Amino acid sequence: MSIQIKNIIPAIHSGFEGMHPGVAIDNVSIDSRSLQNNSGTLFFALGGQNRDGHIYIKDLIDKGVLNFVVSRIPVDVRGKANFFIVGNTLKALQDFAIYYRQLFDFPVIAITGSSGKTIVKEWLNYLLGPDYNIIRSPKSYNSQVGVPLSVIGINEKHNLGIFEAGISTVGEMEKLQPIIRADIGILTNIGPAHDEGFSDRQEKIREKLKLFGYVKLLILKRNADVEKELSHNIKTFTWSFGEDADVQIAAQHDNGNTVISVVYNAQAFDITIPFTDDPSVENAISCLMVLLHFGYSHEVIKERMAGLYPVELRLQVKNGINGCTLIDDSFSSDYQSLKIALDFLEQHKTHSKKTIILSDVFQSGFETEELYAKVAKLLSGHNISQVIGIGETISKQLADFPNFFPYSTTQEFLSHYKSSAFENETILIKGARSFRFDEIVVFLEEKTHETVLEINLNAITHNLNFYKSRLKPETRIMVMVKAFGYGSGSYEIAKALSHQKVDYLGVAFADEGIALRNAGISTPIIVMNPESSAFAAMAAYNLEPEIYSAKELKAFITVAQQKNLSNYPIHIKLDTGMHRLGFQENQLDELIELLKNNNLISVKSIFSHLSSSDMPDYRDFTLDQIGKFESWSEKIMEALEINPIRHILNTSGIYNFPQAQYDMVRLGIGLYGVGNDETERKSLETVGTLKTVILQIKDIEPGESIGYSRKFISPGKMRIATLPIGYADGIRRGWGNEKGYVTINEKKAIITGTISMDMMVVDVTGIDCKEGDRAVVFGASPTVVEMAEALGTIPYEILTSISQRVKRVFYKE
Repeated sequence: MSIQIKNIIPAIHSGFEGMHPGVAIDNVSIDSRSLQNNSGTLFFALGGQNRDGHIYIKDLIDKGVLNFVVSRIPVDVRGKANFFIVGNTLKALQDFAIYYRQLFDFPVIAITGSSGKTIVKEWLNYLLGPDYNIIRSPKSYNSQVGVPLSVIGINEKHNLGIFEAGISTVGEMEKLQPIIRADIGILTNIGPAHDEGFSDRQEKIREKLKLFGYVKLLILKRNADVEKELSHNIKTFTWSFGEDADVQIAAQHDNGNTVISVVYNAQAFDITIPFTDDPSVENAISCLMVLLHFGYSHEVIKERMAGLYPVELRLQVKNGINGCTLIDDSFSSDYQSLKIALDFLEQHKTHSKKTIILSDVFQSGFETEELYAKVAKLLSGHNISQVIGIGETISKQLADFPNFFPYSTTQEFLSHYKSSAFENETILIKGARSFRFDEIVVFLEEKTHETVLEINLNAITHNLNFYKSRLKPETRIMVMVKAFGYGSGSYEIAKALSHQKVDYLGVAFADEGIALRNAGISTPIIVMNPESSAFAAMAAYNLEPEIYSAKELKAFITVAQQKNLSNYPIHIKLDTGMHRLGFQENQLDELIELLKNNNLISVKSIFSHLSSSDMPDYRDFTLDQIGKFESWSEKIMEALEINPIRHILNTSGIYNFPQAQYDMVRLGIGLYGVGNDETERKSLETVGTLKTVILQIKDIEPGESIGYSRKFISPGKMRIATLPIGYADGIRRGWGNEKGYVTINEKKAIITGTISMDMMVVDVTGIDCKEGDRAVVFGASPTVVEMAEALGTIPYEILTSISQRVKRVFYKE
């Protein structure tokens, strides 16, 4: 990319104010935190209810960025850079992508649907890759922002594009259509995802079909609901299992594979794919249709379709050996996804030392020398400590790169490297599928048992933004990461929140805060239950104490004197009705006297805690708490002539009492996907999914018992599965004996017999499953809310009970 300013101004319909009109743009950014921002970057300062890129412009100018698309020019940066002034920066990004797309003329495939978009895109990239230089959406970049960023990745060497588009409500697809400007369309499954954004299913279908208004061909499964919405001007290429269609399909499962029988143009042939589930079969057929349209021979189709593989859609953060952190991206290696992975590495690094294990890089569109020059520039810009290159090409091209260690094959690397060579570093493992980097992940991953708690970092961001959307733009936000991040993992959650620039983190005890500081978290941290014995350590680690009594305040002042502190931030807790910790009304005068003329400490905030903000029956009590807080905090502020941050709302308070948000709110359980009523929960995404595997499957006869104390007697012939998870992992015994269930291959498997320390047994009669298959213990189904209600407890207890022996795996789609 090399775009002149004079061409950008009309493309995005902007005004221009600047001092460098002759510079050229060679990349686009919306993320101020990316280390890839430089003098050739065009930064779009996206705005909205939950973000405002304008506030980062000054920092970016200091880093050398010269070009900004803005809706306003901040006063402190006027005259210091080039500014393209527009009414809406998101629309400007989309307009820029439309302009950029028009510079290229090659076939483009557009994919939409309720599910399967990314799978079809990745499989088509694999199937067509030997014959085309493909540009495709990285990961799941299919949104109003993701689609333009994907298209902007095109370069002069590409000759086929594959882009996916997703929408969540009306009016979105018509903005994406001219950006992609597709020749061929693929409509995948139409299901319930995002139904809430449309009046009915037909409206959703109509909106999705807007992507295909100008395609030369639309590939789809026969569907009466879809076909009645199609324009007669669109040429279709249809398939069906039974109905009349251009391609007739029959499918039969065979020993873990599916044999697909195809009849097309009066010719019949079979292909075999290594999947049996219905979604994978339908996604594979969508790919088959593209190969047929492109005129591939039956022999090539058979060979390539047989090689389809499970697609990993996410970057995963895992615990590694010797104190290392692994970022697993072991299924792809192209230039666009490398840029994304390096940004992810920077966001989630746990150590100053950063290592990347990288295979040959494919499908960039650049000539080999140009490509690896760009790769070297990326690696240098990210301050990578060492690079392990695997592959003949990368070994040659990066031979002169500092701290570069070349290997021809993955096997050569594994045979030469000892595990002790890696210690206390963050390792990005990124390789094309053919290099089998999953073996490197196994080699470097901390060895634990098969039960894992998967934490969706995208869902963390989504839930944070949902609650932000209910706040005034100026309201600050503090997020609670106590109790090991509600069981999810405090450091990794804190790192993600720091990346989202939350104002404060909250922990229960000083040692939790010290652990976060030692892990590199610099965000301000409040210790909510500080013990006097930990005050000196808190000062050493820049942790800010909650002060809830005169005795505690005096103790902290003494430490402040001993440590020669000045204006050290503290947070005053008022007890307005919870009656746990805090100053009551009759103690305010003493508090004020202790704080007067005291320059050792500074009141950073005054706050209280609502006891019943989630209970409609106690609304009057909550309003009384808010009233007391208003009165008492005003008294303190007037007496001391201070203007601290005030905050009283917890998660349910944010949702139910937004009028009392004051200067800051405290987000807790809501961040982890648990709301206080059904309406709120529908707006949240599941963060944690607890999974395990089937160890053994066996058949039992009528009258046989299962588990300790013969609590369950089989009423008839049954098939049962044993799972390696029990109450030592945090699963309550009360969830057993047919009260609870797990989900296996999207089917409910009832827990039979007593849950033991390390195992449980479930009924898999009638469920198509095998040993090694995954079982979901909680997540989307059952939910932690469902479990809590059945057990007579609260979701907090379910989440925080998950044992530390359960491995946490963090991932980002």
